[in-house]
Amino acid sequence: MPSISVKGMTCQHCAAAVKKELETIDGVTDVQVDVETGRVSYEGSAPEDLLRKHVEEAGYEYEGPAG
Repeated sequence: MPSISVKGMTCQHCAAAVKKELETIDGVTDVQVDVETGRVSYEGSAPEDLLRKHVEEAGYEYEGPAG
């Protein structure tokens, strides 16, 4: 399951906003957000620039693929 790192999430409302935004991307499903670590996992695939765009549209900072 691919994962990305997102900065700025502090609560479940934040997690829901990121999840909702990423689920609008064709090919991305089953988004799971861990607010404590900032890790967002998902099924499927999407170009990094599209992931970044949607995370930023949700109001958070995209930090790249999680290692």
